[in-house]
Amino acid sequence: MDSQDASSAAAEWVRCLDEAMRSGQPAAVGGLLHPDAYWRDVLALTWDLHTYYGAEQIAAALGRALEQARPCRLLLDRAMAPRLVSRAGREVAEVVFTFETAHGPGRGVASLDAAAPPGQVRAWTVLTELDRLAGFGDMRSAASSPSAPAARDFGAPNWRDARLAEARYDDRDPAVLVVGAGQAGLAIAARLRRMGVDALIVDRQQRVGDNWRTRYHSLVLHNEIWANHLPYMPFPPTWPTYIPKDMLADWLEAYAAFMELNVWTATEFVAGEWDDTARKWTARLRDSEGQVRLLHPRHIVMASGVSSIPCRPHIEGLAEFGGEILHASDFRSGQPYAGARVTVIGTGTSGHDIAQELCTRGADVTMVQRSPSTVVSVGPDYAGKVYSLYREDRPTEASDLLNIAVPYPVLRQGYQLLTRELAEQDAELLDSLRRIGFQLDFGTDNTGFQMKYLRHGGGYYLNVGCSQLLASGQIKLLQHRDIARFVADGALLADGRVHPADVAILATGYLGQQEVVRRLFGETIAIQVGPIWGYTDEGELRNMWRRTAQPGLWFTAGSLAQCRIFSKYLALQILACESGLLPLELPQGAFAGSIRPVDLVDLWDGQTRGPDARATAAGSPERPLSSLQRHS
Repeated sequence: MDSQDASSAAAEWVRCLDEAMRSGQPAAVGGLLHPDAYWRDVLALTWDLHTYYGAEQIAAALGRALEQARPCRLLLDRAMAPRLVSRAGREVAEVVFTFETAHGPGRGVASLDAAAPPGQVRAWTVLTELDRLAGFGDMRSAASSPSAPAARDFGAPNWRDARLAEARYDDRDPAVLVVGAGQAGLAIAARLRRMGVDALIVDRQQRVGDNWRTRYHSLVLHNEIWANHLPYMPFPPTWPTYIPKDMLADWLEAYAAFMELNVWTATEFVAGEWDDTARKWTARLRDSEGQVRLLHPRHIVMASGVSSIPCRPHIEGLAEFGGEILHASDFRSGQPYAGARVTVIGTGTSGHDIAQELCTRGADVTMVQRSPSTVVSVGPDYAGKVYSLYREDRPTEASDLLNIAVPYPVLRQGYQLLTRELAEQDAELLDSLRRIGFQLDFGTDNTGFQMKYLRHGGGYYLNVGCSQLLASGQIKLLQHRDIARFVADGALLADGRVHPADVAILATGYLGQQEVVRRLFGETIAIQVGPIWGYTDEGELRNMWRRTAQPGLWFTAGSLAQCRIFSKYLALQILACESGLLPLELPQGAFAGSIRPVDLVDLWDGQTRGPDARATAAGSPERPLSSLQRHS
């Protein structure tokens, strides 16, 4: 199939899908799909984020959805012509289309079998997403905003006066209280403001951006700028590829001002109680002077990060250590530690970056490895390949659509192929780490660093130089299993020697969001909501950007790209709730486990494995390193 054939096949397939959807018959739609097809719906048909696997599941889902959503008028997207691409090693014709639903316009993406003869083209993957709600403008341009009158009262409050008054909430409660003024909180608040929903952000830091500004001195983003834009305001084209933390912090502060967001800094969210009769929250806030204010929003959006409470695990004897002990979240600069003997416990990204900064500042640094890490070189042609869609010549919003169109099994298979490719490129670096005893892995199923992030929030390092310092011995390495316990002067090794230390830094990660919920909302709501982040059996992130089992409680977190993409869908659901189109409660049995993904094949060894959500919960071991070496 060449490009012309792909265009013809795409046009015919979209025409047939339009007829099938209009008929309301799931079987007619199923005839246009491979038996092993995947269909991901983001609000358009189900008012939720769902991925369905195989013809049987898809037919059952469409049987419930077509009558209510009434999708129709499917047309090829003129701005994104069909094209031949490779997805997870499979050649497909990628087609983008638009459609209408009962609630508003949507967009779709399908990957068609590029090898099929004319008239027999079937889709391997399909995405349907709700783009906006009917009756609320396009929510992206000034045309949808009320215009200021040409004539104005020169004695009336000006723009700044009005903004300050609006942000005080003297005579009203916000509809939405957003907890956290990082990229997640700012993105959802910006979306809501464009949709006309009143939102207030609170953050205990002194300034917007302090979640980045107060972190360690040398911090720079490890992914490229073109994937990291926030909604409505892209970064300037003159900015560096990798954004320094203070540059990003100042941008977030400016973003809040320019997007006219209502923000209370130096304000801590203390607790929230849900009133099931009034259908509102009582949110307790405390400012820096200890003054408490109660607000009664209908929605609370937790935007405090994938994990925000430092994890300080029990380490035998550490309480007896006579030197300074601090968590990585409290580390600001290596300068005060010049000449000191510093032990960094943990080999994730923070551990490596802190160790490198300390070494550069003249400290004698030792890293303690507690579990295997995935190491990939940083750069557009290495780790940056996970964002390769954003290097192509198209608007960010169009790349976002193609990004979410990849269902979990295809994403998983693609990451397996990419991880193998990156390991081969980094073979010399990885071998140098193995020689010093550094433990490497490639994820539970060889899906690499990005899937580790999505599943667990960590466990990897994008190398910007620390791996070379370890390999050369400029930074020492100890394995946690070789430490019997900590003593007053340092780490007592199993052979009886003491490895001396003046400072111990715990780069041991953070507790999950469920613990945040427990502390702020109580045990009952924490249990009711359940785990947050990591994959469901469907291949969707748990409790993220969707209604939860607790009415009026929402979660957003993740990378700048995730916050940009999924803030749109979270905001649309809140707008739908505020407009009476969507109830706060989840449908009966929404998390009853009725969606069963097909078994997945590991591309590296051909073995069939069940859903990794269950495998991870059962504590399945990491694959041996030799499995990669056999294939390299």
